Amino acid sequence: MERTEVDAVVVGAGFGGLYMLHKLRGLGLIVRVFEAGHDVGGTWYWNRYPGARCDVESMEYSFSFDEDLEQEWSWTERYATQPEILSYARHVADRFDLRRDISFSTRVTSATFGEANGTWLVTTDKGEEVRAQYCVMATGCLSTVNRPDIPGLDGFAGPVYQTGLWPHEGVDFTGKAVCVIGTGSSAIQSIPVIARQAAQLTVFQRTANYVAPARNQPMSEAYEEHFKANYKDLRRKQLQGYFGALPSGEPRMVPSMSVGDDEREAAYEEGWERGGLGLLGSFPDLLFDRDGNETLAEFVRGKIRATVKNPATAELLCPDDHPVGSKRMCIDTGYFETFNRDNVTLVGLKAEPIERISSEGVVTAKQAYPCDALVLATGFDAMTGTLAKIAITGRGGRTLKDEWADGPVAYLGLMVAGFPNLFLVTGPGSPSVLSNMLVSIEQHVDWIAGCIEALRERGAGVIEADPAAQEDWLEHGAAVAAPTVYPDGKSWYTGANIAGKPRTFMAYIGGVPGYRKICDAVTAGDYAGFAIDGAEAAPLPDFMAVLRTPQPAEAAA
Repeated sequence: MERTEVDAVVVGAGFGGLYMLHKLRGLGLIVRVFEAGHDVGGTWYWNRYPGARCDVESMEYSFSFDEDLEQEWSWTERYATQPEILSYARHVADRFDLRRDISFSTRVTSATFGEANGTWLVTTDKGEEVRAQYCVMATGCLSTVNRPDIPGLDGFAGPVYQTGLWPHEGVDFTGKAVCVIGTGSSAIQSIPVIARQAAQLTVFQRTANYVAPARNQPMSEAYEEHFKANYKDLRRKQLQGYFGALPSGEPRMVPSMSVGDDEREAAYEEGWERGGLGLLGSFPDLLFDRDGNETLAEFVRGKIRATVKNPATAELLCPDDHPVGSKRMCIDTGYFETFNRDNVTLVGLKAEPIERISSEGVVTAKQAYPCDALVLATGFDAMTGTLAKIAITGRGGRTLKDEWADGPVAYLGLMVAGFPNLFLVTGPGSPSVLSNMLVSIEQHVDWIAGCIEALRERGAGVIEADPAAQEDWLEHGAAVAAPTVYPDGKSWYTGANIAGKPRTFMAYIGGVPGYRKICDAVTAGDYAGFAIDGAEAAPLPDFMAVLRTPQPAEAAA
């Protein structure tokens, strides 16, 4: 068996892995990256389903670490498509000569910490063993697909496609009867495209979702020039946004229920016409005030009823069992309009559950729906799914799978107690999926690289999360989440889409600016809450106090 030694192993060559490699190289480290796909891109390599695109504006969903990179790359649309984002990832890999340290088509099967030498032994499905002082899991939050456990699925006679594992050569549905199971983000993007091809499309919906129009359009030259001329200032403002994104329009900085019905409706109309996720920012309290949230919910339901001609279908499409934002809000191009087509049928699974898949199609409690092809738009085992597939063993033979049996815990979403020198990029307990992922990825990679540099400067061997600090962080995360609407929704945020997965809200809800302030306070406190070479961890800051500390004027400018 081939065995090599490096300074660091990085698992995953999506945006997190690419930037991590670049940063660690800059410190003079020898790095190996392992990637299961045949190329870079992470989620944008695998998710090639029809209509796939980002729900963060292109000019913001990009790296900020290199000014030349910012200036030289041009996006063609307000919301970039999957092929364009993948091209951007490839450009980054080529521009910084990253491919030479990446092993493609290679899955990491295990990572074991050696207590005697303080290093990680990483093994792959190609029979290679690599020993490294540092191991960084950049495996992505949405990288393991959820294949539903439906009786008879394997016996379906036609092709079965999963949106998160779409064939690279594409699929032509022309003249075919197609069944789509699921109405989350990938379905909302792909259904309008499939409907234009298929002879008949039947959509099976378990939970209706709140959807806002994308208002996608070609990138205007003036808009691009404005961004590139002001990138430094705009990036700074991005970091002040709760989700790590620029505000959409001019949000009203008053409580949603403190204004009259007409003014509130006007605010929602402005957000609806602008398009995008900014609708949630129409008022600052929509994720906290349930009465205010319900006014936005009813506004969206009104738009659905006004768009979908069949009243029964419209009501099926109207969400009524969770607040806006408690499940990930989606943006669309023509989704609701698609249900006005004669060749599209919507089936509500609450009244008509799927009993099985036959060789000919989908069989519900009421009838059979024959089809030539089946599309599973059933989402991901989010945040932890890929890590659970790797046998990760820390101190005393403790496995990460066992440590997370009751739900994932990670101090700051960066490290897990008992797993020294094992870092997570946008792990559970960080803003991650509740943010512009590129913003969170850059911050985590910068923090990890800074931590490793500090360790090397002081001649330290290992750093690990203190169990008490990890517990305090878990309690703080729960306290921050409690006043919000997020815990009210049964979503992949909580693992509710995966049978048997512990129910816990996996992301940090305190917002990007607050989280960054806490990380800065931890670093300034000599990595408070982390034990270095077995020494007692420095005392923790008061997380809530840090969270409420006003941002310095120069940072908010």
